[in-house]
Amino acid sequence: MLELSILGFLYEEPLHGYELKERITALSGHVRPVSDGALYPAITRLTTAGLLDQHTEPGSGAAPRRVLSLTGKGREDLLERLRHPKQAEITDQARFNTLLAFLRHLADPREQAAVLRRRLEFLRTPASFFYRDGRPVRAEEAGDLFRQGMLRVARATGEAERTWLAEAVDRLEG
Repeated sequence: MLELSILGFLYEEPLHGYELKERITALSGHVRPVSDGALYPAITRLTTAGLLDQHTEPGSGAAPRRVLSLTGKGREDLLERLRHPKQAEITDQARFNTLLAFLRHLADPREQAAVLRRRLEFLRTPASFFYRDGRPVRAEEAGDLFRQGMLRVARATGEAERTWLAEAVDRLEG
């Protein structure tokens, strides 16, 4: 998710590390905070792999800043990650939101629709936070005010997301 965010934001424009961290934090920091100890090693890995380029510019103060940009290889890598997301990027809500944030970079609406269709198929599979005798427990069966709340909110959110996904797929394929 962190690498996808780095590539996605740098696809849009070159940024220095602090700006990049701020954007990633705004996108997903409330769910998974971004530390310097995770960000800068990820930047180093992507630079070593030839996906990012770095150059130094004068800073607004006395210190120069490193500006990061995407290489041609980095652009292709991002597009490939968007075309073929890992299963966890489809099933995990926070990861899927990160994927959604950059899906517009795929030029082909059919490729965008294919990713949304995968999420829609996943959401159509019955699931729950709780199971009884191997089957998902519904909110009405939870017997606990707080678990009922969890399940009702999840159901409403799931219904809204499935509706949006179906509409988006129709629009993209239409």
